[in-house]
Amino acid sequence: MNRTFSMAAALACYAAFFAAFVYFAGFVAGFPALPTHVDKGIAAPPAVAAIVDLGLIALFGIQHSVMARPGFKQAWTRIVPPQLERSIYCLAASLALAVMFVFWCPIPAVLWDVTDPLLRALLWAVFGLGFAIVFISTWLISHFELFGLAQAWRHFRGTEAAPPTFRTPAFYRAVRHPIYLGFFLAMWATPHMTVGHMVLAGGLTLYLLVGIHYEERDLVANFGTQYEDYRRRVGMLIPGLGRR
Repeated sequence: MNRTFSMAAALACYAAFFAAFVYFAGFVAGFPALPTHVDKGIAAPPAVAAIVDLGLIALFGIQHSVMARPGFKQAWTRIVPPQLERSIYCLAASLALAVMFVFWCPIPAVLWDVTDPLLRALLWAVFGLGFAIVFISTWLISHFELFGLAQAWRHFRGTEAAPPTFRTPAFYRAVRHPIYLGFFLAMWATPHMTVGHMVLAGGLTLYLLVGIHYEERDLVANFGTQYEDYRRRVGMLIPGLGRR
């Protein structure tokens, strides 16, 4: 019964996160059919809106970063089943995003508005490419492990996880963090940039750069000289740049 419940819970958490991810793409794009998006939400004076929006970004960043740290995981798995730790992490990220979607305050002042059809199409193509890179990259490193399904499945079958191995498939041979690169492209490639969109893109960019620092520290702890050598050879977000 415990195994069945864990598997069902992991599937539910995965569905919630996938829905939040899809909504986030529409949120950033400003898809007009959505109830809220980066330029549609709670009306507030610009200064108040900026404070609220930065607070919402900080809420997501704190949740996403703190819950990913090894020390937190070690303490957290004394409370939640280890096979559901990653799934609950994804569920918490989904809830943090949902709070952002509901309480976002747009700041409509326009910074740029591209009217040339060819350039608009190019920017939307880069936007789509960014989210495509994000999605493909999750499969390159183990999509189901990343979102908690593999852990619940192993628990359901009564098997153990194989020792982690260091791999650099496809995009990872060019840059160390293609998932983050994809998000950067998607957040900044827009033909209609408002101040609110800039706050979202800038705030999440800052958070992701900080997140890279802590993530790489954990990777060095896990893989040692293998990852250190990888950092010396491969750029962080742009091929050839950011090598350490």
